[in-house]
This record gives sequence, C-alpha cells and structure tokens, in this order.
Amino acid sequence: MEEVYAFLKACGTYYLATVDGDHPRVLPFGTIDIFDGKLTIRTGRKKDVAQQMLENPKVEICAFDGKKWLRLCAMAVEVPDIKAQEHMLDSYPNLKASYAPGDGNTIIFALADAKAVFSSFTEPSYTVSF
Repeated sequence: MEEVYAFLKACGTYYLATVDGDHPRVLPFGTIDIFDGKLTIRTGRKKDVAQQMLENPKVEICAFDGKKWLRLCAMAVEVPDIKAQEHMLDSYPNLKASYAPGDGNTIIFALADAKAVFSSFTEPSYTVSF
C-alpha cells in the first residue's frame, strides 16, 4: 500500500474511473492519503463522482510517472470519521478554502480490496494487493 501511495503522490495527478449507470466516467484526481492504515481519496459529497462511488463502489485508478504506470482496482468505501477529513485536508491545505472537516460536503473514501499492477515497457509487471 505504501508503494502505491508513494507512486500516486509522486505523480500528482491520477485518473479515477467510476461507473455512472451503465457508462464509465474518468476524472483527474490529485488527493491521496493514508489514514488509519487505509489508502484514502477525497472529493465533494455533492459531486457526481461521489454519488457514483456511493452507488457502485467499484473503481479503477490509472497513473503514469513517465516510466512506469499503475492500474489499481478497488472498492471505494466511505470513511465517516471526521479525523480522516482533518488528516486529508491537513495534507492538502490548498483545499481548505473550499472544504472543511464536518462541512457535510467533504467525503473520504478508503480503497479496499485493492489490487495494483505496476507495469513498464522495460521491466516485468508486478502486483501488490491490500
């Protein structure tokens, strides 16, 4: 999990795929954190992406650092703990202008039952699960 976290953090932007009814949706994301031993992401509860994950928690993430890429499949599970919101927003203070812990809009999702595949054109692929 720490390797996935470090990779996504270094990339800065990664792409999150969700399901909207029977349509895939892909969005750029940039928040990634480890809270209470879980890899977490953040969005606004009012956003379509949050509603999509609440309705169908199956997600995929893809990121590329210029040499390797990561494909991660997971279940997005809401983390209702206000401390998770505080931890995330402390990690991304620029978001505090728009979000606050307990504001009813900040929502944290843990990536559970995750399988991450690291690949490149020059090295064998390998998988980590958490």
